[in-house]
Amino acid sequence: MLKDRPLGKWPPGLFIVTVLSKVASAALILPISEAIGQLKWSWFYGRASKDAFDFEIFDKASRGAWGSILLLCRTKGRSLAALGALLTVLLLAIDTFFQQVTDLATRWTLGGIGYAPRVVRYERHYVKEFINGDESAQVDPDLVRVADAFFTSNGTQPVPLGNGTRPEIPVSCPTGNCTWPTLDTLGLCSACTDASQLVTYDCLHTRIDWTSALNTSISSYPNATVCGYFLNATSNEPVLMSGYILGPDGRPNGETLLMRTVPLITNPTRDALWGGSINYKDVRTPILDALISSSTDISQVHADVAPTVHECVVGWCVKTVESASYWEGTYSEDITRTFVNRTSTGSAWSTFDYDDGTTEFMLSENVTLSPPPTDIDNSSLPWGLSDTTMINTVVVFDRMFPAFTTAANDSTRPLLRWRLGHPSQARTKMLDMNPWLAPNNITKHFERLTTALTNVVRSDTASSASIAGSAFVNETYIEVRWAWLSFPLIMLCMSIVFLVATIVKTSKEAADGVGTWKTSAMPTLMYSLPPGAQQTLTGFAARGDSEKGMKEKVKIRLMPKQGWRVSGHVCVSPTMLSDSRVRPPPGWV
Repeated sequence: MLKDRPLGKWPPGLFIVTVLSKVASAALILPISEAIGQLKWSWFYGRASKDAFDFEIFDKASRGAWGSILLLCRTKGRSLAALGALLTVLLLAIDTFFQQVTDLATRWTLGGIGYAPRVVRYERHYVKEFINGDESAQVDPDLVRVADAFFTSNGTQPVPLGNGTRPEIPVSCPTGNCTWPTLDTLGLCSACTDASQLVTYDCLHTRIDWTSALNTSISSYPNATVCGYFLNATSNEPVLMSGYILGPDGRPNGETLLMRTVPLITNPTRDALWGGSINYKDVRTPILDALISSSTDISQVHADVAPTVHECVVGWCVKTVESASYWEGTYSEDITRTFVNRTSTGSAWSTFDYDDGTTEFMLSENVTLSPPPTDIDNSSLPWGLSDTTMINTVVVFDRMFPAFTTAANDSTRPLLRWRLGHPSQARTKMLDMNPWLAPNNITKHFERLTTALTNVVRSDTASSASIAGSAFVNETYIEVRWAWLSFPLIMLCMSIVFLVATIVKTSKEAADGVGTWKTSAMPTLMYSLPPGAQQTLTGFAARGDSEKGMKEKVKIRLMPKQGWRVSGHVCVSPTMLSDSRVRPPPGWV
């Protein structure tokens, strides 16, 4: 009745169990006590006389555990009464076993609904801006805030909250413990491939387009001899990826190029370089496809050590999220599958040059994703985003691609030159931590970047939809542990055996006149000690002998038809024959 039920459903339940356990203990101790009392008369009725002190031990054994221990020691376990004494002692532990039968276990039970966001179509609300009557591209402020943290540092860091960290997406969990079913959501994905084989070492007299002192006019870029690793070293426009300016003395002179990012599409004309991609030509309309070269420090570059070069791509994808959960302030999830549109048919970008020197670039299609049907979502959902949202996302990455890092010498900190898409907006920054320099893991950095940007997309209230999950509350349940009932059941069986044995023994002695007295004191009144024995015991007391000593010196035996027989005394009992000639001799009979 109580098993697996919440404690709040029936609060008096445990109280009733406690009362029943006490009743069970009393129901066992009472017949055992009565049986020990009955076996007392059988003990003195035996063929051999017993010490008078045994009378007191039996009385104490019928009243509690201490007397039962004395009885066990006295009888040395060779009497049926010893079994009753043993049961009396073991009954002290029965309450402990009854208490262990029921336990208050806590379980998480469904107690509400939690919500987590997912995005099918990302449509950020933008207020249009115009320059000279033409609509201008806008930078997504939320994406920029997160992306810049990864462009110029180690990215965003978890914010402590309560016992965990604040979720990066707006999660609603009223109970503090929530789980969500597997879901699909629109997001950003990345991939990187080693492309170090694309660069070759050479010393060329070429234009310097990578020093921190460059101004906004490309025509003012100086020419010099540089040594290092070039991309397309044999072409008319080689690109230095890692190297240094060679001085007249044949030694490095001036700044050293440590890191460079080269997008495989020009800005702002959006012309494809080397086909727009090297290893990811099948990705349709990527947000970014760029080469990143990286060296550890100046000494490595001056020693002509080849840089590490990666080609990295970032694009829109559909992510499958499993094991999403919220526990003690921390939200966690696992991305088990991603879908990327790999049906590329060429560049979808187009540009228009105006007489005033401005360039307008357009995307000829919306971003559309069609993942295969699954048990989670139907493939007919309109996954993707508009061309305007796509353009405003692309310009976020234009801030870091292209960019480069240089250092004047070993004693100076490297400088990052970025936001080169618009020369008038170029910035030079001294970083506390440059995530693009070796030996930092570029692939892992891009994964963290796209995960953070996916969280920004899912946090957009205008685009996201809430997915319901299960919220759990910690509820106290009553657990019944049946194994702990084994001891009370054993005690019950042993008590039944003891009582049956006592009944059998008593029934055999009934024919000899031993009544069913149990713990009654009537036999001591009916068969009182002979006057001589009384005077002897009184004499012991007068001499100051202890009560125990007196009783140990006197042996007695119960003769139901003749009364008590005491060692060294002639017994004259009212039950004897009136014939004075029939008298027992002194001593034992």
